[in-house]
Amino acid sequence: MSLQNHSNTIFLTEQESERIRAAAKNRVRKSSEAKGNERVPREATPSVKEATGASLMHDMGGAPDPDMTQAQGGTLPSLPIGQPYPPCTASLDDLIPMRFSDLRMETHHIGKKLAIKRASPVVGLAVRSWCMVQDEEGKETERLEFGLHKMRHGDEVLELTKLFVVKEPYFTMTDDGEATIRIDHPSDLVSLTDEIADSEFKDPAAAEKAATRCKNKGNAALKDQDLPEAYAKYSEGLKIAKLQSLQDLAKDIARNRAYISLLLGQMDGVISDAKSSLIGKNEQRSKDLDSKAYFRAGSAAYSLGQWQEAKKLFEEQQSLAPDDKDAKTYLKRITIRMREQDTGTHNFTKLRVNLSKARSRVDAATFLGPTEVKKSVDMGRGLFAKRNISAGELIMCEKAFCVLWGHDKEAMTAMTYDLRDDRIRVSPVGLSKAIVQKLISNPAQIDKVLDLYGDYQGAGKSLSTPEGAVVDVFRIHDIMSRNAFGPGNQFGEEGARNASTGLWIYAAYINHSCLPNAKKEYIGDLMIVRATRNISAGEEIFHAYDGSSDYDTRQAALMTTWGFECKCALCKAEKKDSLEVRRKREELRGEADTFVAREHWANAKRLTIVKAQRISKGIEETYNADRYKYLPKMAGSSIQEWLGKATSRR
Repeated sequence: MSLQNHSNTIFLTEQESERIRAAAKNRVRKSSEAKGNERVPREATPSVKEATGASLMHDMGGAPDPDMTQAQGGTLPSLPIGQPYPPCTASLDDLIPMRFSDLRMETHHIGKKLAIKRASPVVGLAVRSWCMVQDEEGKETERLEFGLHKMRHGDEVLELTKLFVVKEPYFTMTDDGEATIRIDHPSDLVSLTDEIADSEFKDPAAAEKAATRCKNKGNAALKDQDLPEAYAKYSEGLKIAKLQSLQDLAKDIARNRAYISLLLGQMDGVISDAKSSLIGKNEQRSKDLDSKAYFRAGSAAYSLGQWQEAKKLFEEQQSLAPDDKDAKTYLKRITIRMREQDTGTHNFTKLRVNLSKARSRVDAATFLGPTEVKKSVDMGRGLFAKRNISAGELIMCEKAFCVLWGHDKEAMTAMTYDLRDDRIRVSPVGLSKAIVQKLISNPAQIDKVLDLYGDYQGAGKSLSTPEGAVVDVFRIHDIMSRNAFGPGNQFGEEGARNASTGLWIYAAYINHSCLPNAKKEYIGDLMIVRATRNISAGEEIFHAYDGSSDYDTRQAALMTTWGFECKCALCKAEKKDSLEVRRKREELRGEADTFVAREHWANAKRLTIVKAQRISKGIEETYNADRYKYLPKMAGSSIQEWLGKATSRR
């Protein structure tokens, strides 16, 4: 099987493709046959020893990763998709406790919760991690597997602590037929700590000591640059302080947690914590602390593109600390961003000059332009012009919601086998992971991502519980698969294995046509869309998802990547051509491209021009004159451009 990404190819042998299919289908068959069966108890000692040995071998690099598959010139991770189940949306307190003996094979235990403790080291594989867990008494042992979204801020979630609660456990089996508790949605695994377990203090003095102890541990973790640990400890202390209405202590901890959240990219939490930490007293210490809080909240609002809110927060900060130069700089930048957002007057030249591998995400505002999202005929929703737009005019430009460059360590390409349509695809699963992490960190962004089209609809809109945001990872994968684009090779060599990909939420509403009226380009993570011809008010805006001149190649790419067949006028005309004609045309196009690459048009000799004319005529003859009367003949575009330049100089 050959899957294209620009000029790069990932190749799987037929045997390897069938192995991936067979493994996934066999697991589904076996688990279905065992559905409802009682759990078979494990022996604790050998199970824990097996996991410990596997973890040691993996850390030493001596054990093969069963999730890796052989592809052209190397290996790629592979994973099956297409068996979604919903995340738990109930609070922990509303779930009924269950025991290991209550687990039933291939069952999603709705309304239940399972308390566990990790009993072995974690075996961290490419697209999943696993370990052995036990019940609270240590009497029962079982395997637990965490899927693709197993990391949080660069750390294995299973290694953050030893005590967890699994919400609505899903008990299934691995490809090898081994029983396992499977976690896919990060919110389905809740970590517990000793501080929280002991937080039901009736004595306010004891509660204050516990909260202060958590605060001090958070400070120590910050000093050691262990940001996730600092956040966890501040969160524990804040919960205790709030339970006992220790307001001054709660404000101090919230202010500290806002700083950690800013470093971790949890912008929603920064704004919330910073505002809740405000003291509001007219004395210098209070002003200094509130100035810090406003600055942190303003920085977070700026990162979220909330320019008006950021302006208001920095102005509040300036009223308390008028000599703060950093805040003044932010206010100047906010003025520029607001002008860009309202008018689209970006300095694209300056943005290009300042672009680099180290500064790949530009500082710019999204401009939605004279556009609106409306229902599109036969295409769901689309983007439409609200007024006449001239050829060459800027239609819109948008900062990526999330982008991963090929050089980012989080970038990961995998082979996915979709049980729903029996297709193997090259998928940028690293982008899916990054989107999920960003949504967990910024729950206010969830709704606008979930509004995009995806094959799997899940429960609909965003969900949350008292334990935090709920992100349906299966929905995010499908949304990413249908709406992501590659911003091109802007920072050096990349290919199918490390292709840059990103999600632009508003631009995702632009539908495809092989006869587009707009084209996109990129400056870093800023997508710029311009009109290629005059567009009338009320007309739908289109760009080409795939620009291949060959009908079969183009249709295959559109179906494999975006899941639809194009039925534009050009495709309807090309579909009527015989396969023999389309193959001949593609052969001539290849000849034309080779010619153009080899022969420069400047000062071309007469015989060279004659040869180009012959190739062009051959391509022209593959098009039915009547059927293509008003349609572009894409296969001949490169040779026609060459001839236009060459003959103009004679």
